[in-house]
Amino acid sequence: MILRPALLPVSLFPGLALALTVFLAGIGSAVAADYPTRTVKWVVPYPPGGSTDVLARIMSQWFSEKMGQSFVIENKAGGGNNIGVELVVKAAPDGYTMLLVNPANGINTTLYKNLPFNFLTDIAPVAGLVRAPNVMEVNNSFPARTVPEFIAYCKANPGKINMASSGSGTSVHLSGELFKFMTGCDMLHVPFKGAGPALVELMSGQVHVIFDNLPSSAAHLQGGRIRAIAVTSAEREPSLPGVPTVAETIPGYEATAWFGIGMPRGTPAEIIQKINAETNRALADPKMQARLAQLGGKPIIGTPADFGKVIAAETAKWAKVVISSGAKVE
Repeated sequence: MILRPALLPVSLFPGLALALTVFLAGIGSAVAADYPTRTVKWVVPYPPGGSTDVLARIMSQWFSEKMGQSFVIENKAGGGNNIGVELVVKAAPDGYTMLLVNPANGINTTLYKNLPFNFLTDIAPVAGLVRAPNVMEVNNSFPARTVPEFIAYCKANPGKINMASSGSGTSVHLSGELFKFMTGCDMLHVPFKGAGPALVELMSGQVHVIFDNLPSSAAHLQGGRIRAIAVTSAEREPSLPGVPTVAETIPGYEATAWFGIGMPRGTPAEIIQKINAETNRALADPKMQARLAQLGGKPIIGTPADFGKVIAAETAKWAKVVISSGAKVE
């Protein structure tokens, strides 16, 4: 006969329970201390050339230099940014897969009815990056040069203006939908798989207007390849002196883009905190601030919980816009 020891509740051994807790905490701290030990993949859910891609490449260079391992950008475009998000949701929660979080993540929660994930619970907020205005831009041959002139032209030519976006559900798309809703302008939405392709068509004259994130358009605006009519923020943008806000013509209009970092739910808190701390160090660096300011970006410095509050607030805000504007996914 084999005698097997009875399994007794750990509660009978409080000292053992405490030792186990300390041991597991020690393992977590050790993992965070060594992290990262290999390449970190940063998923950008758009093609190269857009705001998300620009910001991720700026920050990945910082992370790679400061943290001793490569942070590699992986562009996963498509599905209104949902393909890239799903890839991260399904990734191992070990700290080696990050997501470039952007306004579409909050917007899509309402815009799409049957997503295979719940962004608010399946992606852990890690750190904010920047908030930036969108810019109402037209190709250089477009006749209107001001918001009032644009509205007048639109009303005289209903359905003849092609409004480009970086994809259905993006802040670029919804900024335009909000403009249509508040002015009564009848424009045809033409979604692209990112800001890069959309801007190419804007410059060629195939589309007429876009409400693009400033970081992806800054170089084209500075180079005179497209023309800014107005910014979508409540206040004027210092990097675009002389360009008015949309709200100066349409009181109450405001739309800004925000960006940050997320990881799969279940990623160790110690790793999330380490990325958060390094992100905040980058955003507090004067040279980094100057570089981001050229793109119209204002740093979002705070804890993971702070960034979680930004995501929740933006999701609620854009839900109202999606519903009131009647925006649809093409």
